[in-house]
Amino acid sequence: MSVYFHLRAVPPSALRNSATWFRRLFADDWNTVRERIGRHREEVLDKGYRHHAALYAGVPPHQAPDGPCTHVVLGGCPVSHPDPSLPPFLLLTAAQAHRVAEYLEETDFEHLWRQAREELMRPYGMPEAERDIRSAFASAHRDLTAFYAQTAQYGDAVVKWLMIQGTGASDPAPCPP
Repeated sequence: MSVYFHLRAVPPSALRNSATWFRRLFADDWNTVRERIGRHREEVLDKGYRHHAALYAGVPPHQAPDGPCTHVVLGGCPVSHPDPSLPPFLLLTAAQAHRVAEYLEETDFEHLWRQAREELMRPYGMPEAERDIRSAFASAHRDLTAFYAQTAQYGDAVVKWLMIQGTGASDPAPCPP
């Protein structure tokens, strides 16, 4: 089973109040997704998406109050999936996406890393891997910053969904291994 957390920019006028529409939004093949990623219209995080959320929002009990830092990864209004066994979609309005973009533009990655380093390194248990792990988080930070900046520039909303492959007939289009 593979897990990918997708963030997709959507013009507010194109949004539909339909969980089925949200599901179809994420039904594209990997080549189409990759093309949108290249244009900063979509971002994909792997199964470590919760660690990326912790980088911005903190780790309980020291989690940041609700706001742009908590909206970067897991924030948004939940919209139930048509299949109740699957996670809900998350929707950030255009205004919320704009505030996230401003937050990311003003945020110092080094400061975030220093605050979350211990927690983010814990699952790896290898201090010698810190350079590579930090580099992966820094790269994702740059990608998320570019995604939200482009989204804010267009005045778009963001729809997010945790895509789980290997769960049966409702699997989304394949992503790379």
